[in-house]
This record gives sequence, structure tokens and C-alpha cells, in this order.
Amino acid sequence: MTSNNKLKIYLIAGEPSGDLLGSRFMRAMRRKLGDKVEFYGVGGDTMEKEGLTPLFDISDLAVMGLVEIIPSIPKILGLINQTINNIKTVKPDVVITIDSWSFSERIHKKLRKLKLGIPQVHYVAPQVWAWKKKRAQTMYKYIDLLLTLFPYEPKYFTPYRLRAEFVGHPVIESPALVADSNNFRRRYNIGKDEKVITVLPGSRKTEVSKLLPDFLNAVKLLHEQDGSYRFVIPTVKTVAASVKSAVKDSGLPIIVLENEADRYGAFSASCAAIAASGTVSLELAICGVPHIICYKVSPLTALLAKHFLKIQFVNLPNILLGREIVPELLQERCIPANIAGYTKHFINRDNDLYDKQQEGFAKVKTILGAGEQTPSENAAQIIIDLITENKNAHH
Repeated sequence: MTSNNKLKIYLIAGEPSGDLLGSRFMRAMRRKLGDKVEFYGVGGDTMEKEGLTPLFDISDLAVMGLVEIIPSIPKILGLINQTINNIKTVKPDVVITIDSWSFSERIHKKLRKLKLGIPQVHYVAPQVWAWKKKRAQTMYKYIDLLLTLFPYEPKYFTPYRLRAEFVGHPVIESPALVADSNNFRRRYNIGKDEKVITVLPGSRKTEVSKLLPDFLNAVKLLHEQDGSYRFVIPTVKTVAASVKSAVKDSGLPIIVLENEADRYGAFSASCAAIAASGTVSLELAICGVPHIICYKVSPLTALLAKHFLKIQFVNLPNILLGREIVPELLQERCIPANIAGYTKHFINRDNDLYDKQQEGFAKVKTILGAGEQTPSENAAQIIIDLITENKNAHH
């Protein structure tokens, strides 16, 4: 351990899903080491709550899509240099980047060149099974260890000299599983028999700008068919302002939720959800919330994706099971009439889609667990062992 006997952990999370993962990892580290650990680096709200003082605001990094990212390049390169200089000052025992491999890779490449002898770790495997298969062959040059969320992932990396360990998916630690729907209903004055529909337009500005207008129009259709539905939109800091202003302009009776507890309360109270493609689909799946996922990118990004993507599905529950249990409304299929139509099926449970989904969700839950400890505790233990190995090797 360092001279003041504390482990210094440097964490870099580039977006809200990584921020959540980082905060749970920090908590697990503290459960194992008490106050013998200090955290540095880059993260969002939830990591700040766990005691991280972030180097800069992560919403500066929240850009999505191949075409959308180009205008932000100079700014991002500046943030990378700032991060590297900070790592040199802090001299941590380990550097862990979380998700966002295209950003993380640049950091790891620069660090490697400096030969500081600090173990370099990436948490969340890039989806090489979907596209950019060559990535798997070169990652060993820049990182010492890859922590994966899915059991099928290590086999894509270990043949290429990279140590990869499956720790389990943090979604099975989700507070949504123990959230209290009655509490939530009381708080927002929603009656026991009123049907709650949760709308999740994403956590990146580009996603929200593309999906929210269609989602709001779908809400309008559903609201016109049945005035008793109650709609909620949980949101995150990076996009809260634009979500609130769009909802206000729509004049629709939608409650915007801004804290995590409300988000999970909404999940537990929901009879259906409409979501942007992403980790949220796994969360809805393990909570048993019937849902559809939607996604839209610019036509050029879509064309490139069609060319490069090697997968049948984009949605994680579908990928894990190898069949479609969650309807995927992508690009031109992502229109208000489709969104409202599928949602209506789930609310009324009037076809076998609902039963198929529930049965699939139970399987997804089993696949994502990994042993006795939580995924975050598995990750924490592996990191503690890695630091110890590194120290012993250098003594």
C-alpha cells in the first residue's frame, strides 16, 4: 500500500452507466478495505456521492454516434491530456477505466507510453462480438486486465494474451429490485389502480433529441385513448434540462423524476415501459417490467452500423437469449404509432408476448449472476489481488 497506508484507486467513467458501475465498485472497495482506500479520477453524480472529487464534468464526454462525435474531438483530446497529467501527479496503485472504450483506449495508450508501472484495467468489455472484432486482438497492448459483465465475453479476449475475468453484471444489484411501489405512488399521488408507464429516452443529449419527440407523441396517443394512464420520465443530470423543457412544451401530464430512488420506484410501479436501447433494458428485465426498446441514429451512422454490426439484435436481453423477447423498434420502425401499439399490448397483456417476455426475463437474471459475492465485490477483490501482485513483482 502507499506511504500513508491507503490504496489509491484512479477511476475514469465517461457516461452515466459507467458512473453507476463506478459508484458500486467504490462502495464494494470500502466494504473490503474500510478507510484504507482513496479514490481519484473522473465520474458523475453517483461517484461524487461515494466521495470522488471529479477532475471535470462528465457531461463534456457524453456524445454519441460516429458522425456526432467529430465536432467534440479537440475538447476531448484536451480532457485526455488533463487526465494523464493528473494520473502522473496522483501516482495511483491502479488505473481503472469504465466502459466507453474509444475514450478509455486513448488514455491507456498514452499511459503505456509513459511506462509508470501502474496496472491498467478496463471494466466492461467493448462489444467486439458485435463489431470491430480486431479490437480484441490488440487490447492486451494497453491494458493488463479486462473485467467483463457477461459470461460469454472472456473467450473473445483470452486467445489474444489478455487476462479477462467475468465478474457478473451489476444490474443484479439494482436497488430497483427492492424499491417500494406504494411509497412511490403515495409520493406522486398515483392511485393503486392507476397504470404507470415509464418512459426512458436515454442519457445522452443526442439520444434524447432523436427519441424524445417520438416518445412524447406516443404518450399523446396513449393518453388520448385512456386518460387514466400515468406517465413518468426518469432522467439524469446530463439531459434533465432538455427533457423538462420538452415535456413542458408538450403540455402532456408527465411527471419528470430526477433522483435515483424515484427512478427505481417508478420501475417497481410500472405496468409497461418505453426505453432507449441500452443497459436500462437489462434493469427493466430483471425487475420484470414489460417493455419495448427504440433507437434512432443519423442516417449515415445507421448505414455504417448496418455495414459493421455483426449481430442479429441490438438489445442485451435479446442478445443474451439469442431470440427476440423485447421488441426492437429501430430507425424507421421507431414511430409513435408502433411505440403506442406495442405498449398497449403490454398494458392489456392481450397476447403471448407478455408471457414470453416474463419467462425470458427470469432466464436473463440467472445468466447475469456470478457466485456468492455481488459483481461489484467480485471486481473489488480482483483489483485488490492485482495491486498486491504488482507490488510483490516490484519488490
